Amino acid sequence: MATWFVTGSSRGIGAEIARAALAGGNNVVVAVRNPERVPADLKNSDQVFAVALDVTDNDSIPQAVEAAVNRFGGIDVLVNNAGRGLLGALEEITDTEARSLFDLNVFGLINVTRAVLPVMRKQGSGRLVHIGSRSGFEGEPGVSLYSASKFAVAGISEALSAEMAPFGIQSMVVEPGVFRTDFLDASSLSVASNRIADYDDTPAHVTLDWIDRANHAQLGDPVKGAALIVEVASTEKLPTHLYLGRDTLERLDVKYQQVQDDLAPWREKSAATAHDDAA
Repeated sequence: MATWFVTGSSRGIGAEIARAALAGGNNVVVAVRNPERVPADLKNSDQVFAVALDVTDNDSIPQAVEAAVNRFGGIDVLVNNAGRGLLGALEEITDTEARSLFDLNVFGLINVTRAVLPVMRKQGSGRLVHIGSRSGFEGEPGVSLYSASKFAVAGISEALSAEMAPFGIQSMVVEPGVFRTDFLDASSLSVASNRIADYDDTPAHVTLDWIDRANHAQLGDPVKGAALIVEVASTEKLPTHLYLGRDTLERLDVKYQQVQDDLAPWREKSAATAHDDAA
């Protein structure tokens, strides 16, 4: 039996991860801004413990971690799931909107991880599971700032894989495509307040128009996705990246080809920028 600590677990894929971990016989800490919003099926178990946590409130983070450790004795798997989206061309997004997004998607993840790592180092073991995005390996029009936040998550997770290995702690970033949750609802997704008409009929605003058609019709099944996340996180060795969903796999093929196309014509000159006396 392991103890899972899942942020943003009142709904969506976070709640499904909590359910899958519980079904696997684990203890689950559901860390949510409002514990009253924890789904009833998760409340009705002695193996589930709800804690109030706003990951953008640094004062609440140590309290939530301490409460979890007091209840279950430790934290074996941290799932950094709390986050939201932001749509709009880069020029349309205000500094306030960008900083608010990074406070949640990036600095919230950093601060929760920092609070949990001493617990895991003392244990000599632990798993860090960061929920990134397909947009974390491919920048797309209309989601530049969201992509930037998820690129940051991927970089942090990769670095943690090496930093924490001496302590028996592993790190993995999950990069899902579009899953059929309420992520495209206004409760999870913001749109830049300063819409610029010049971007109409360009790729940045095509993404905006896509939202209404895609909402609650996304390709991925969150129950199946969460089950796979829990399965992989329970194995002996975590992959550095878990690419999740058919659309993610398709976009990876595009990304691989883009890397090859960018590299091929300039590889020789790129290598030639070394000092002449370099071995």
